[in-house]
Amino acid sequence: MSDLFAPQAYNNAWSNHRLLRACGAVSAADLSAPRPSFFGSIIAALNHILIVDWFYVSALEGACVGTQAFADLVPCPDLSALRAAQRDVDQRLIAVTQDATLSDPARTVRMLRDSGAQEERFDRTFLHLIQHQIHHRGQVHGLLSMTDVPPPQLDEFYMSWEADASLRAPDFTEMGVTEADIWAGR
Repeated sequence: MSDLFAPQAYNNAWSNHRLLRACGAVSAADLSAPRPSFFGSIIAALNHILIVDWFYVSALEGACVGTQAFADLVPCPDLSALRAAQRDVDQRLIAVTQDATLSDPARTVRMLRDSGAQEERFDRTFLHLIQHQIHHRGQVHGLLSMTDVPPPQLDEFYMSWEADASLRAPDFTEMGVTEADIWAGR
């Protein structure tokens, strides 16, 4: 199973990249416009994804930032800053999954919560984070449908590699990765 951590981290980064690129075509006013959703706007939902990444990725790295990650619910009101911060944390998640010492499925991960320290296995923490991100990207995807910008395709990362390579190539070039990076040693 641990052989799939890095490809899933790359898939997570790719999905964030595509979603944030689409959001780049939305006006700042539309990004922050009140919308019927849990976070109230597209930019707030995107910031939630980033904040939760900060929390869990730091825990997976072995130095959880704790609840201070949630001190500002919209730390990046500007999409450009948010894209840079999300790319950085996505790269950190990829690095964690490629480090054999850190990505040991049974390794204990320590998360600092208001109620105290929570300990959980690496694999369970990683899978929780990935599911969380999929869930909230889906919300942003739905919110985008309320704008003039069509929501991007986010779920074909592993499908038809040969046939769809031309569709992924621009994304991978922008991200600075190749299929060989994603599948190295797998």
